[in-house]
Amino acid sequence: MLEPISQDLQPFNTLGLASFASRYVRLQSVGDLPALSRLVRQETQPVVVLGGGSNVVLPERLDALVIHVANQGCRVVHSASDHVLVQVQAGHGWHAFVLHAVAQGWHGLENLALIPGTVGAAPVQNIGAYGTEVARHVHSVVAWNFPDQRLHELQSDECGFGYRDSLFKRARPGDWLIVAVRFRLQTLWQPVLAYPDLQRHPLVANAGQALTADQVVQAVCDIRRAKLPDPAVLGNAGSFFKNPVVDTQQLHTLRQRYPDIVAYAQPEGRYKLAAGWLIDQAGWKGRRMGPVGVHDRQALVLVHHGGGNAAAVAALSRAIQEDIFRRFGVVLEQEPVNVTG
Repeated sequence: MLEPISQDLQPFNTLGLASFASRYVRLQSVGDLPALSRLVRQETQPVVVLGGGSNVVLPERLDALVIHVANQGCRVVHSASDHVLVQVQAGHGWHAFVLHAVAQGWHGLENLALIPGTVGAAPVQNIGAYGTEVARHVHSVVAWNFPDQRLHELQSDECGFGYRDSLFKRARPGDWLIVAVRFRLQTLWQPVLAYPDLQRHPLVANAGQALTADQVVQAVCDIRRAKLPDPAVLGNAGSFFKNPVVDTQQLHTLRQRYPDIVAYAQPEGRYKLAAGWLIDQAGWKGRRMGPVGVHDRQALVLVHHGGGNAAAVAALSRAIQEDIFRRFGVVLEQEPVNVTG
């Protein structure tokens, strides 16, 4: 029987913000979903689904029913000569699954190594790094729908994937709870090496045709560790802003003023700007505003030095957004979700 308790959420968010939930339950089995639905129907408070807490900004007090997804496990659903279909429970650690996949000879997720969080959170945000996105490898998502109280298997094209976006991110809070994700992974090794930092890493540059999936994972981990702080040491939620997308004319105008601006071509004549470059050029790297600040090695990452709260994070985020718009005429959109309740 699921019985809500009060719970300190500081250990459950990678920013390490002080947060306290008035009602908290831990979901460890799909068999608990009917009981959880009954509990949700009885609730007068909002419902918040929490995974690894790596992409959220939590308030000091959360008057909501917090459902912490903690189911674990991985199994092969189908295998063929060129691919394998693997189902992974939503509470499974993302990086642990990437390492397991590589060890089994299942390919495609190497560039997404060391991203914090859980498997269930990966499709919500459509996580991406170093030239790939998880949507490319999602076969389907198994999710419980609270309004109709049943499990659905949504195929990849039904998930509404976009840049750091999905149906699940846009849905009304409390409607969907992802319980498992099915991945279609290749058994033929084909590295994705478009990202310049990855190309330059010694393990990649020196391997040539003998490059292995293990080496790419190690290279990705090295790059991430060099640029990004470990949440266990310094609170952070990874990349805090999305890379903004502009049209050709706006890029041309910006390049006249900033010839070194970093931009990547996108479909339909659009260009993705490097948000970290914009923030760095504006002089924010390493700056602090009280208990929070911008990381001194990666301007895209906001960090929590201790003693801060959601209001402090919001103030810093807003100050950066206003400054970037004033300087470049570019709107920065925050990646982590501001949880309310």
